[in-house]
Amino acid sequence: MNINSPIQYLKGVGEARAKQFNKLDVYTVGDLLYFLPRAYENWAPEESIHKAPLFTNCCISAVIAEPPVVSRISGGRLLTKCNVTDGETILTLIFFNNPYVADKLKEGEEFLFYGKLNRNLFGGREMIAPRMASLQYSGKIRPVYRQSGKLSSAMIENCVRNCFKNLTAADVPETLPQYLIEKYDLLPLYDALKQMHFPDSNEELFKARRRLVFEELLIFRLSLYFIKESGSLSEGIRLNKDYTDEYTQYLPFVLTKAQRKCISEIAADLSLGKPMNRLLQGDVGSGKTAVAAAAIYSCAKNGYQSALMAPTEVLAEQHYRTLQKLFEGTDIKVCLITGSKTAKEKREAKGQLSVGEADVAVGTHALLQSDVEFNRLGLVITDEQHRFGVNQRAALSAKGDNPHVLVMSATPIPRTLALIVYGDLDVSILDELPPGRQEIDTYKVDSSYRQRIYNFIKKHLDEGRQAYIICPLIDTDEEEDSPDLTAAKQLAEELSEGEFKQYRVGLLHGKMKSSDKDKIMRSFSEGEIQLLVSTVVVEVGVDVPNATVMVIENAEMFGLSQLHQLRGRIGRGQHKSTCILISDDEGENAKQRFEVFCATTDGFEIAEKDLELRGPGDFLGKRQHGMPQFKIADIFTDSKSLYAAQRIAEGILSLDPKLLRPQNAVLKMSVDRMIAEFQRAN
Repeated sequence: MNINSPIQYLKGVGEARAKQFNKLDVYTVGDLLYFLPRAYENWAPEESIHKAPLFTNCCISAVIAEPPVVSRISGGRLLTKCNVTDGETILTLIFFNNPYVADKLKEGEEFLFYGKLNRNLFGGREMIAPRMASLQYSGKIRPVYRQSGKLSSAMIENCVRNCFKNLTAADVPETLPQYLIEKYDLLPLYDALKQMHFPDSNEELFKARRRLVFEELLIFRLSLYFIKESGSLSEGIRLNKDYTDEYTQYLPFVLTKAQRKCISEIAADLSLGKPMNRLLQGDVGSGKTAVAAAAIYSCAKNGYQSALMAPTEVLAEQHYRTLQKLFEGTDIKVCLITGSKTAKEKREAKGQLSVGEADVAVGTHALLQSDVEFNRLGLVITDEQHRFGVNQRAALSAKGDNPHVLVMSATPIPRTLALIVYGDLDVSILDELPPGRQEIDTYKVDSSYRQRIYNFIKKHLDEGRQAYIICPLIDTDEEEDSPDLTAAKQLAEELSEGEFKQYRVGLLHGKMKSSDKDKIMRSFSEGEIQLLVSTVVVEVGVDVPNATVMVIENAEMFGLSQLHQLRGRIGRGQHKSTCILISDDEGENAKQRFEVFCATTDGFEIAEKDLELRGPGDFLGKRQHGMPQFKIADIFTDSKSLYAAQRIAEGILSLDPKLLRPQNAVLKMSVDRMIAEFQRAN
């Protein structure tokens, strides 16, 4: 067996489980080695049940005190209760819909139980749906994996153990030059992977992750260098005249200083004669579209067309209406191309583009269709850039002759970090909000306030306003090891049949078809849905000025920047808006984060604080959405490593700009592989 062997031939897998692994993008033994745990559990037992910490995950060693009791509860669900003891204190275990657990809980036998310790109504201790294991796991750090269907984390753990039984270090080719491994005191690849799955200690886990993060960030930085170099060699469109002053005369408002600065940076790029590749990064409501419109206007006046691609129909229609207002009184013609348009409407819009009658096309992925032809495409703009891949941007750019590219993002990250992460792009930052934006009141409460929150929402709905409730999960089956997380499907059903049965409740989540998501979002935008229960799918771009309340369940599960994106969905109209975070997490880190979030609405300040609070050692920190998604590294928790990778990459390239020296051959292979993977994935 080697790293290229199909996963189904690994002991413990087989054809059926292989299909479940495939859903996790694991096809070979090598893929499984790189399918790293998403978290870790410390199975070192607490001193006693009585002294174990409440409301946090811990490990308890206990004996089954009496046979489990199995019963049926509402909805036909199976409830299993069992009392265990450490000789001094009784702990009640509670399992839902687990038909097999009762057979495992034999009276008098001792097990390890891992889960969150709570206090029940009578003051006793209880654990809901704990994981259990034999005493052989005592003191071990155990991996927790992403799951698929019936493929549990424990099953994946066993399969990975079988991997390492069948492979030696010689079977896992090294991917870094030996001189870098020695210079920076890094673990060999095989050792790093083994310790990532089954760490002997926290120290060994740190060393293993340090090696893999070092490699990923270094290869990432080198890859961006080569991508940017290849783009800078081509000739591009040169605009002969900047029409910014003329554009601003038509605006019904005064541009902010930040907007004027970004427009100037873009205008300078458009006049250089090489393709612009620029990121326009701005906080929620900072006026990115008005900046992009200035570039569109100058392109049109110089005889070139523009294309603006958005990830959803609702967002595309929103941009279409905004541009029509901005260009009111001018001769700039805007057309809209989306999947839901009638055949006649699409035919007319495409005809106008092909002969040059339309100056700008706004649309979704429909713009990528082969029959969408431009007469003279000069500028390609993608909104919410992380939702589009390199290949999609390239496909749109291919409809012109090396057009300029502007990508927009509403996810604030610190400027220095942006310059490194988006190394293939020049960066313009809008760090100033236009006057008149509503201040959003933000509060953090625990779940005991739920009824008061529902009454607050009803008050706003009765006044004609709308509200969001955001959940961390789609379905309760999604995270079996987190039974206390709120799921959108179940909550929407409960509210529509109970507390909010007199109101129009909608459900939105990422597993819905794009057409269904657009339909729901359009219904919410048009006021047909009053209360929208959703996952984070609404975090970017949606503009519903009538929505004034945002409630976020299990707020501790979201990164600060993601919370900021969600909050940005309200406060967009004339009515006062309120954001309410619900969390029972009493940890110090959570408290600090919530204090920061409730104290400011400045996205860049929040990003800086997020970076400061979480630090580079937070292995289990929540990923920030909207960033380049690394397999191992996190640009927030690993920011220091990212800066180091930048310096090391510059040092290597200063001595070997094309990585042609023999000592860098393996490095060049890794870079080529990452560029290929990056392009395939995007």
